[in-house]
Amino acid sequence: MAKPPSSRKKATSAVSSDSTLPDDLAEEENPATATINVTAVEVTELTEQEISDRLLLERKVERAFFEAGKALMELRDRRLYRSTHKTFEEYCRDRFSYTHRHVNYLIAGCLIVDNIKMGTNSSQNGSQDEMGTNSSQIWPTSEVQVRPLAQLEPQQQPEAWQQAVEQAEGKVPSGRIVKDVVQRIMEKTKVPNTYQIGEVCQILAKDNPELRGKGGCWAIVSAVNDFSCTVRMWDGEYTIGLKHLKSLNYLPAECEQMQLISDRLTRLRQNENLEEAGRAVLKYLGELKRPYLTQVEQKLLSLIELECEMEG
Repeated sequence: MAKPPSSRKKATSAVSSDSTLPDDLAEEENPATATINVTAVEVTELTEQEISDRLLLERKVERAFFEAGKALMELRDRRLYRSTHKTFEEYCRDRFSYTHRHVNYLIAGCLIVDNIKMGTNSSQNGSQDEMGTNSSQIWPTSEVQVRPLAQLEPQQQPEAWQQAVEQAEGKVPSGRIVKDVVQRIMEKTKVPNTYQIGEVCQILAKDNPELRGKGGCWAIVSAVNDFSCTVRMWDGEYTIGLKHLKSLNYLPAECEQMQLISDRLTRLRQNENLEEAGRAVLKYLGELKRPYLTQVEQKLLSLIELECEMEG
């Protein structure tokens, strides 16, 4: 009696093309244990011109986010967007599909790289390339790598970066390694976070580009972290380091009053029918230096709420 045909498919893809195995043995080959012959690519030396081209291209990749941050900062400061857009945020969103936060991260990142370069070049006497940087130094290649350094003072950033490079065994450190180094440094100089949820504080923008335009505004603490607080402002929530916050020392009743105002501003900000004039009023109320609204301000806020309800 003839045997039924085997249901197993030939593992032809698992056998090299130059195999000399008979067909019947190849058919019985277990795909899980089959050997694939791979031809190794020969490593060849580069010419001097190729070495130069490689270094140039690598440097362009490394500097991509740095150059982007520098360009965005100049576009913003010189208001080169004003011929087509009313605000820098709208321009970046339409032209580059960048969110406001991403733009701030890029600008902050290039400033941190500048701090690293200044601190490193002043402490080392190595040769410098055409960009004024030490040619033997390991530099950041991504904004994510330097983002944790924003929690430190500018003079601390170069040393923190060097520690991260050492921890990465002389290679470009990941953002996680940099974050770990920053946390250890902050632990040594840790200042107790005495803020409480519901407390009203003032934003101190200082040298933080992410807080640009928010200096002096009031905010309500919604979460207390080790080295920062999450606060609610008129235009959303932000996580801000302790050095960028100052308690307004309001009484409990005054904090409750500001919480009610904050809730009303948040509801209006989320309303799709809110016009530009209404947003301007919300911004004004978000910059108050007192824990209450005047009669005129109360009327303005109530009018905007009424208009939004009617249009909704």
